[in-house]
Amino acid sequence: MEVALKLLGILFGVLARALVPYLRKLKQGKVKKFKKGYWMSALSSFVLAVITALLIFPGFNIAKPGVGLEASIKLFCLAFGFGFAWNSIVSEGAKWGERRK
Repeated sequence: MEVALKLLGILFGVLARALVPYLRKLKQGKVKKFKKGYWMSALSSFVLAVITALLIFPGFNIAKPGVGLEASIKLFCLAFGFGFAWNSIVSEGAKWGERRK
């Protein structure tokens, strides 16, 4: 159960970070409607999110948070934040690298 919470938390964090730019553009009005090409982007984002989650999962080591529902929620939130942060670092690093060219 603990491993599943960690892995799902990291995966959802990575996916959430991948979705944020699309939602921002949608709110700003830069995206008017959902185009068919977005499916390929969504699929590739999902595949990359799974790969990223599996790569960073071994680095997510915390002491046992306790027992019960509250401890499970804390563990999931920590894993979510860990995945979100790592994907953010990777995404921002890629953007910085693009600007140098």
